Amino acid sequence: MKRLTRRDFIKRGAQFGASVTLGSRLFPHAGNPSSSSSGDALDIAVVQGEGYLESTRKAVEMLGGMEKFVPKGSRVVILPNSQSRHPGTFTKPEIVRSVIRMCKEAGAGEVNCLSWLGTKNWDSTGLGEAVKAEGANLKLIERKDENFKAVPLPKGKVLKEAQIMKEFYNNDVFIDIPITKDHAGNKFTGTMKNYMGLNSPTSNRFFHTGTREAPDDIEHLDQCIADLNLVFAPALCVVDATEFITTNGPCGPGELTNPNKVVAGTDRIAIDAYCCTLWGLKGKDIIMIKQGYEHGMGEIDLEKVKIKMASV
Repeated sequence: MKRLTRRDFIKRGAQFGASVTLGSRLFPHAGNPSSSSSGDALDIAVVQGEGYLESTRKAVEMLGGMEKFVPKGSRVVILPNSQSRHPGTFTKPEIVRSVIRMCKEAGAGEVNCLSWLGTKNWDSTGLGEAVKAEGANLKLIERKDENFKAVPLPKGKVLKEAQIMKEFYNNDVFIDIPITKDHAGNKFTGTMKNYMGLNSPTSNRFFHTGTREAPDDIEHLDQCIADLNLVFAPALCVVDATEFITTNGPCGPGELTNPNKVVAGTDRIAIDAYCCTLWGLKGKDIIMIKQGYEHGMGEIDLEKVKIKMASV
């Protein structure tokens, strides 16, 4: 073996330390710290306006800027929702564009968008064009078992093992970019349910057992989603609450509401609980959100959450 000089040893040690730091941002304990409503820390930023590029930037800046979440040189994985082409069912391309731009400005080494949905979903929504135009990589993963990694969930109440895309683990920072909207199974989808886009379709089928109308089926579906969220916590969530369906979800078409809001933060439970209020729901009434709270992932009581509003 080649003998290391003191300078080489220090250099390698610094590189190792950096890799440990970056890796811990993608794979921390999945339960978020409790809401930081003490002091000046902000839990949720909400920006209203019709310029979605600007609203997204403003929301992240209110939280401290993208550099707070994306270390220089890191590999960032983003997860927009491209489930359907109908209005109010997919993340707005402008929001995705804004997130990618901010990641690059913060010094990200690369930005990767992962999905097991096909090219049609990305073309019909305009999301594929947005990802590529901003210089990010759209990586479509084939639905083969060998492309997914088994991840044990010892604290899962129903779901004991997740099947996460292997490619996901080649990144350092995870940014969740869902749209909030109606869902036929559990009435609500947002930051937590978006995780199913990283989990194997085969594994996801287990979530939908029984009949949709049966209360115990909703309980099972929502517990699976809450358990899945134990795998990892996001560095950041940026939610499209600009225009979304309140009926016939998740694919639509359905009745639309237009709050024109972008919601950003790190606490999935608090964010989903807030987004519920935008169309007359309450976080405590959504089983999935309550179960996530019971897992210790965040705060469900919005009176304990520091929320700041702005407009552009």
